[in-house]
Amino acid sequence: MTQSIITAPTVDSTQPATLNTAYRRRRWMPEQVLFTPAALDEPWGQQILERVQALDLPVEYLKQNRLTGLRGDDERETYAIAKRTLAVVTAPASQLKLTPIPPSADWQFHLAQGCPAHCQYCYLAGSLQGPPVIRAYANLPQILDNLKHYEHPDRLTTYEVSCYTDPLGIEHLTGSLAECIRYFGTRDRAQLRWVSKFDQVDDLLTLPHHGNTRCRFSINAASVSRLLEGGTASVAERLQAIRKLALPVEQGGGGYPVGLVIAPIMPIEHWQDEYSQLLEAAANALDFDCDLTFELISHRFTPGSKGVLEQWYPNSKLDLDESTRTTKRNKFGGTKYVYDRDTMTELRTFFEGAIARWFPQSKILYWT
Repeated sequence: MTQSIITAPTVDSTQPATLNTAYRRRRWMPEQVLFTPAALDEPWGQQILERVQALDLPVEYLKQNRLTGLRGDDERETYAIAKRTLAVVTAPASQLKLTPIPPSADWQFHLAQGCPAHCQYCYLAGSLQGPPVIRAYANLPQILDNLKHYEHPDRLTTYEVSCYTDPLGIEHLTGSLAECIRYFGTRDRAQLRWVSKFDQVDDLLTLPHHGNTRCRFSINAASVSRLLEGGTASVAERLQAIRKLALPVEQGGGGYPVGLVIAPIMPIEHWQDEYSQLLEAAANALDFDCDLTFELISHRFTPGSKGVLEQWYPNSKLDLDESTRTTKRNKFGGTKYVYDRDTMTELRTFFEGAIARWFPQSKILYWT
């Protein structure tokens, strides 16, 4: 069952991947920041404007609330333009009608759409309309105030805020993730969940979260991260970030509940060795008692996402061969390509056993 399309030499996953480390570590800085008139009318939009001006980023004030002029001659050029652009806009009224997001959380809401990373398996490919511009929402207070209408009166309600963006990857530009954490710190029966591949967490350590935010980091085998996760922090850097967030406050940490999302899991060459090294590195980073969960997500793709990804990353080593996959249909009739049953069983058995050994006090939330 091993997929050898990604050559996976044994690599010490405790060390930063060999992709240009300086590039890995720097924060994403857009080459242009666009503000719509509606965004500038919002106090939170003005707060974002102050942040980007303090960073001396080029700002353009649009005359209308539509984004135009962001397409190139082909999809690859459009992708390049969009990924260099931050657009500060207002979330449409339709986003105040929340939708469930099982198994991750009860509900999803959005502080932004679009991600500054360059992951060649990007699950956003084909799921968002138009160029993949990073759109940050200026009406965040309205978005947060709406959440209380979805809280269950008798049990904990969970909210996922990173379905369509990496909130930590743009936090230095927006401050929106910290504002979400502060808001959930005031709620009695609601928990915020976010996930990231970035590592700038120092400004989050002293926030009054009151245990109501679970901070999760997406991690993967060293060769997968090195070859397919451009523009992100290395896995080692992400593990140090989760360590900071999970450490007790009296030890200089954030005292947060935390989680590791291993995704997308791939049966690459020597996968047992690589993922064993990954879990060992995670155990070394979290070598103290903490509230820890795992989410395990195998690689899958749709015909639509494959078409987009092949235009965005024409030289990718990512395996998108339908002939090696099983077809699965969702309740709406859509098709996705997943690993066959035997492969899924072998992967799941390995991870459940390895996590039980390395992290006996943790909880696996789901496998998919």
